[in-house]
Amino acid sequence: MTTESLHWFKSSHSTDGGQCVEVAASLVASHGVVPVRDSKIQSGPVLALPVSSFSAFVSGVKAGVFPA
Repeated sequence: MTTESLHWFKSSHSTDGGQCVEVAASLVASHGVVPVRDSKIQSGPVLALPVSSFSAFVSGVKAGVFPA
């Protein structure tokens, strides 16, 4: 996976606290994955999560499943 050509973004709810992840939606349609990386280490590893797993994670965050 080439990460240089991806358009990375953080949630609009992110603060400058340094504990954020970035996602790139550009591979959802073509590969069925959502690349995720640590916003502090942009040249670091990238997780390529299946769309269904990423969607389940986001639903869990919205439902308060994961404590802060």
